[in-house]
Amino acid sequence: MYLKELNLVNFKNLEAESFVFSNEINCFVGMNGKGKTNVLDAIYYLSFTKSYFNSIDGQNIKHGQTFTIIEGEFMKDDRYEKIFCGLQKGKKKVIKRNNKIYKKLQDHIGEFPLVIISPSDRNLITEGSEVRRKFLDGVISQFDPTYLSDLLRYNKQLIQRNALLKYFNVNNTWDEKSLLVYDELLSNLGQSIHSKRKDFLENLLPTFIERYNSISENNENISLEYESMLDIKPMMELLMESRAKDKAVQYTSLGIHKDDLIFNIEGYPIKKFGSQGQQKTFLIALKLAQFQFLKIHKKTTPILLLDDIFDKLDEKRVEQIVRLVNNKYFGQIFITDTHADRTENIVKKINNNYKMFKLN
Repeated sequence: MYLKELNLVNFKNLEAESFVFSNEINCFVGMNGKGKTNVLDAIYYLSFTKSYFNSIDGQNIKHGQTFTIIEGEFMKDDRYEKIFCGLQKGKKKVIKRNNKIYKKLQDHIGEFPLVIISPSDRNLITEGSEVRRKFLDGVISQFDPTYLSDLLRYNKQLIQRNALLKYFNVNNTWDEKSLLVYDELLSNLGQSIHSKRKDFLENLLPTFIERYNSISENNENISLEYESMLDIKPMMELLMESRAKDKAVQYTSLGIHKDDLIFNIEGYPIKKFGSQGQQKTFLIALKLAQFQFLKIHKKTTPILLLDDIFDKLDEKRVEQIVRLVNNKYFGQIFITDTHADRTENIVKKINNNYKMFKLN
């Protein structure tokens, strides 16, 4: 699978741009603020129906304009697939596949698998557990539609249970039977979600460690662990035990919505004890392991986006990464950089089938 063409109108700082891509390596170069990352984000939008960097759709429309359009043409399974993403201020977002509108956007997720590696991924290390759960859920949802459906249902029931707890507090009342209905729903969904998260991490770990070692050329001891209260007790028991606390704080204090990923190097948190280079290598290895997992389970080759790949890494390590991903196993790659000569010098040593796009 690869992206053949991309057309943009009023997307972020890009007024009107059209691109025809190589099916192997594509490089966007230019000074900061010229729109390199925005092009990658538009490609991400075609796959996930949302921006990687901005969750508020309206803020992806160019300043002073009322709408944005992203159109892409993919080659997948020996046929062309046209994806249209349209957004107008004050109106519902429209996603079309071959001119047919999706009734549910979740039906599109996973159809055009994609992995992005960006400096903003550092949030996975520096920010709270919600960011890491979002990463975890995003990967699994691309190859398991049932997981995505269960997750959306879980989040909906969680909101409703929290609203009920607030209602009890405001009205100075308590209805055990009503709460139990939500407990049973959350418990069933939570157990399924927990099981799939655990299986996914167990399968991902060997590949992740292999990728890290191939990039770093070091023997650093790294680990990636899934932390969940459901490893200790079933979800129903957790909900029953937290009754008094939930009543007091007016929200659901335990459950799979509190799960986390633990990133360590040499047995210590990489957030505190890892260098910037080690942290970035850790994240790149994690994303490349994600790529391999999707490729196997989707039975198609995801698109790989490498945003500002030189950030925090020396040229030798960047060349190792480009060499690693430049083979038929990885497929189509998009790279951004501020220095055209630097990027081209590395790429042309590895592959002649590339295109350079200079954004001014």
